[in-house]
Amino acid sequence: MSRQTQAIILLLLGGSVMRASVTDQYLNYVKPGLRGFLIAAAVLLLLAGAYTLWQDLRPARTAQTSPGEHGHEHEHHSPRIAWLLLLPAFGLLLVAPPALGSYAAGRTGTALAAPSDYAPLPEGDPVRIGLLDYASRAIFDQGRSLGDRRVQLTGFVMPGPDGTPILARMIVSCCAADARPIKVALGGDLLAGLGSDPNQEQWFEVVGVYDDRTVKDPVNAESIPYLRVIEAKAIATPAEQYES
Repeated sequence: MSRQTQAIILLLLGGSVMRASVTDQYLNYVKPGLRGFLIAAAVLLLLAGAYTLWQDLRPARTAQTSPGEHGHEHEHHSPRIAWLLLLPAFGLLLVAPPALGSYAAGRTGTALAAPSDYAPLPEGDPVRIGLLDYASRAIFDQGRSLGDRRVQLTGFVMPGPDGTPILARMIVSCCAADARPIKVALGGDLLAGLGSDPNQEQWFEVVGVYDDRTVKDPVNAESIPYLRVIEAKAIATPAEQYES
């Protein structure tokens, strides 16, 4: 691999990371708080590529040789494995993998961990909370901190055990590599039949109240709480699909 090729690969990689960082595409892979680090990394890659290209294309210096000696030019090549740097660049520019959805959620058990306590719900009717917050309060607090408050949850619908519609959303600690699903079963007849197609990936905003029923996750046998749905509406896929 010549130095010019190295420079072009660095520019392609930096440009693809920068393009993902200045659009909502980066939200498919990492948390929103990491955007600044992605932009900084892209700038460094672009600067390194531009400097490498400038070094290779600038006028060659006149070789200084002693009488009777001959200057020798050695062209240095990088290992062939460096070509692998093209894969993430082409992946972001040409393929742009989407955020993880029902396919990943259906093959991973629901992720719940018992917190030490539960703060009172915020003001509002309905109150907008995350799926993780609702599921934790429903399972580990037996719904005491939820009471009869109306809550609004957002996620995509997927088929659950025995055809039960499941509202799910992937949560991330850092990036898509550690993503895990949070699942809430939807009770009532309002969403009957939805979620039967695992490729549907339809997003919904649902309003409902605590339901003390649970169902076992077929993947890891953990409990999935229910929500008794009062209102539901289909929405466009949000730019930020992961729940932090």
